[in-house]
Amino acid sequence: MAKFSSTLIEQASGKLGNNLVMRQTAKGQVLAKAPTKASTPRRSEKQAYTRLQMSNLLANFRLYSGKLQEAFENKRAGVSDVNMYVSANYGYKPVYLTRSMRIQGACVLAENMFSIGSLPPIGYELNAGGKLVSSLDLGLEIDATTTVAQLSMALITRCDSWEEGDQITCFIGFQTLGVDEMPRSSMKAQKVILSLDNDTPLWNVVSAEGFSTVGGYLASGTALNNMGMAWVHSRNQSSSTKVSTQRLVVVSDILADYQTYAALRAAADSYGGINHKAVYLNPTSSLSEVSSIVVNPAGGNASGGNNGSSGSNSSNGSSGTNGSTETTTVAAPTISGTTPFETSTEVTMTAESGAEIHYTTDGSEPTSASTLYSAAITLSETTTVKAIAVKNGTSSSVASETFTKSGNGSGGSEFD
Repeated sequence: MAKFSSTLIEQASGKLGNNLVMRQTAKGQVLAKAPTKASTPRRSEKQAYTRLQMSNLLANFRLYSGKLQEAFENKRAGVSDVNMYVSANYGYKPVYLTRSMRIQGACVLAENMFSIGSLPPIGYELNAGGKLVSSLDLGLEIDATTTVAQLSMALITRCDSWEEGDQITCFIGFQTLGVDEMPRSSMKAQKVILSLDNDTPLWNVVSAEGFSTVGGYLASGTALNNMGMAWVHSRNQSSSTKVSTQRLVVVSDILADYQTYAALRAAADSYGGINHKAVYLNPTSSLSEVSSIVVNPAGGNASGGNNGSSGSNSSNGSSGTNGSTETTTVAAPTISGTTPFETSTEVTMTAESGAEIHYTTDGSEPTSASTLYSAAITLSETTTVKAIAVKNGTSSSVASETFTKSGNGSGGSEFD
């Protein structure tokens, strides 16, 4: 028996089963009880907020399956598409998945920005029937007889900044629930290269799903229902590709369920929970309150609409630690331009650092799905410009300015 024990000690190293470990001491190797891991979670709530939104961000990036290789202008050497995608969307209406959902490949279709560039963005918003209608006034009604050449002519002659050889791509996402009740998503893209000589029927190249019209404007063919959609304008120029900055518009029955504080806690608990001592009992912590974290509550400002107050449309619900709730506000954007004007006027908009500006020119209330401001806009008729600033999923109050053309008392509109 003594000989067996000696052989065991000489040959064994490291952990022996679940309860014993071999350790080297000054007197030689000894068997000792394996240490138990502390049950206290290691992550603070701020760390959970930072890390737990990554699972769905990466799941959404995979939906595009290589389609974003030219989607980000001025991408620095060594920076990948996934870096650009995560950087553009981190903190914007975050979606939280539990550990088991991540392992099983769950994906919640999200309103993420998928292209950033210098071409004017394509505006779009949902109409009363649930169809997504763009700001591209084609002046025609697309049907089975419409050709690629006719669409190309309409875009080139009636819409600013379009040229022959440009490409218009429609991204269409689908949200489903699997038989295991896990959220699943898929994505497809359809493109048209503008050519005045291509008499191929348009619907032989793309489907009516993403290339139809409402009142002469490019629109979706059906109402969005558990779907996401957006168009993007791109152009090959020299050795680079120019694109418009676009965000997916999503209409989903389940999206809001995974953007709540409860979803954050469920995801955190699946990874071991949140260590609130990291905030309240750690003298070196720089985070003063858990409730300083911005988390979109269910029924919050998911539409990005105006509620009449710049300081009351976003909170993080309850922190679950001290019952306090901190309201986070975003300042309304500033709209500048000359009024009255004779022929035309350039309108510029500014907002606080890190905020996006979304605006309308048809008198409707702007939302986070409205046209994204990227450069000065030119007005040639009396127009009311309304805009909001959006930062980390929080929307400001609506800023509104009317620019009047001399001798024109009627309220014109760029986009009916």
